[in-house]
Amino acid sequence: MGEVVPTIGVLALQGDVREHARALEACGARVVSVRRAAELERVDGLVIPGGESTTMWKLARAFELMEPLRKRVEAGMPAYGSCAGMIMLADRIRDGVEGQETVGGIDMTVRRNAFGRQVDSFEADVHLPGMAGPPDGPFRAVFIRAPWVEAVGDGVEILGRVEGGEGTGRIVAVRQGRLMATAFHPELTGDFRVHRYFADLVRRAMEEE
Repeated sequence: MGEVVPTIGVLALQGDVREHARALEACGARVVSVRRAAELERVDGLVIPGGESTTMWKLARAFELMEPLRKRVEAGMPAYGSCAGMIMLADRIRDGVEGQETVGGIDMTVRRNAFGRQVDSFEADVHLPGMAGPPDGPFRAVFIRAPWVEAVGDGVEILGRVEGGEGTGRIVAVRQGRLMATAFHPELTGDFRVHRYFADLVRRAMEEE
């Protein structure tokens, strides 16, 4: 038998949809865009991309996706959120707009725009010891108006922290069960370690069911 080929959706309301799709395909996944609840039902896992978290939340409400997203996450669907996607998977957010909602699922508190506005975008090394290469060494992470994780619950594994600069030590990569999130944008690099890790997580979930 060959390797299991997961069907991974990319939430296509806003953000780096094509970039995530290319990275996932490079990791052996079949990729589809998700804009409707019916499309969500057909995927084995979901990526929630970066973008603007308040806009993404409002669009998800407009497309009647918030409740279907919550139900699939609660039912055990693997999901990965980058930047704004990290905010969407957080149980608690700080500095959000009034009434801002999340899908939730990861027992963490995330501060929106924690590293600053667009002009404060930067790159930094993040060691991801649980994610095998290639390449080897630290992940050169791209942060764009990025959040950071201020607190996590007991069930949350910290996968990576910022190394160097004003944000040194801040939590920027986490996992809880079948859910994972990064404050940075791995899809904007040629380094597929994060996407490979998620694709493998989806495969394991498929084998368990």
